[in-house]
Amino acid sequence: MQQQRRQPELVEGNLPVFVFPTELIFYADDQSTHKQVLTLYNPYEFALKFKVLCTTPNKYAVVDATGAVKPQCCVDIVIRHRDVRASHYGVIDKFRLQVSEQSQRKALGRKEIIATLLPSAKEPPQQKEEEEKRIKEHLSESVFFEQTLCQPENRPASSGPSLLTVFLGIVCIAALMLPTLGEMESLVPLYLHLSVNQKLVAAYVLGLITMVILRT
Repeated sequence: MQQQRRQPELVEGNLPVFVFPTELIFYADDQSTHKQVLTLYNPYEFALKFKVLCTTPNKYAVVDATGAVKPQCCVDIVIRHRDVRASHYGVIDKFRLQVSEQSQRKALGRKEIIATLLPSAKEPPQQKEEEEKRIKEHLSESVFFEQTLCQPENRPASSGPSLLTVFLGIVCIAALMLPTLGEMESLVPLYLHLSVNQKLVAAYVLGLITMVILRT
């Protein structure tokens, strides 16, 4: 008789969390660093669900702040700094990556990631070393907030369709109202008579414009 494989007992808060990198540094003068990726690894034989929390969620946009990782797999979490300004230089923020079993709510493990905005990547080596040392020594307790506040940037409130869209819509409507080629009893000059194909194109474009207007 085969022995049943026993799953190790999972103690709340004791599960090691594997994430890379453990430190995010954004540079104000380098836009390519304003968007960075955290990779969460799941080396275990059971699925994990994760949640991202942050001390200052208003400064960051996080894609997929909650989700799941299959066994023996990894997932990328995109973090974008969306409030780059001088008053935030050197301020240390923290992210907390919290993981749990799919069927449970209790946090089995957590990992903290430090995030800092610096003015430039071209700082003198000595100044950069001092800054990194200060970041690593930052061990004070922090208050974390649910990452639901840290979702990707909301689309700006729509102010309605553009003038160009409205103008094109009016042109298409006018085209559909013009007489078709071959209609003799019309007061409209002959050069304004449109073919059937031209009217079909106008109707198609009008349909697209209508969809755009409805979405806005």
